[in-house]
Amino acid sequence: MKIITDALVKQSAGISAPVPSTLADFAQLSTDEKLGLLWFVYEQMGKSSVTPAATGAARLQFAEGLLGQVKALSADEQLSFMQDLVEKRNTPLTRAYGLLTNNTKLAFWYQLAELMCSGDVIAVPAGYILPYKASILYERILGLQFGEQISVLRQAVVDMGYDPFS
Repeated sequence: MKIITDALVKQSAGISAPVPSTLADFAQLSTDEKLGLLWFVYEQMGKSSVTPAATGAARLQFAEGLLGQVKALSADEQLSFMQDLVEKRNTPLTRAYGLLTNNTKLAFWYQLAELMCSGDVIAVPAGYILPYKASILYERILGLQFGEQISVLRQAVVDMGYDPFS
């Protein structure tokens, strides 16, 4: 885990100080804690100090096919897909995700959260409470500035999926 943390910090060089430490703490969370945290962050976009990701800047049309495939899965398969993304498993869907650009990956997760809110994709169960470490990290993300929030979210989701060319 230390290697992953060090890699995230090195990738984030040149970014304001809270971003690498937030990413390092994100890397320490379990798969389900990461998914829960992302759910809470995306759910709060536009409702709190978390700024909505600029999906217009990304080429979401490249992700629409993948989003459609995810919608067509059963609830259990949707959850497995999200877990596979976080764990970087090599599957056809995680390879499709891995080929998306960084901004498109950020927009993909925003749209995925929208589909969760609409009930088209499995969401975190009602009444779910973030575990302590994830809750602390969530509060830290809420306190970040706009650019820092986007940097954290982008890097968190960029590191997911399976890139067949890396």
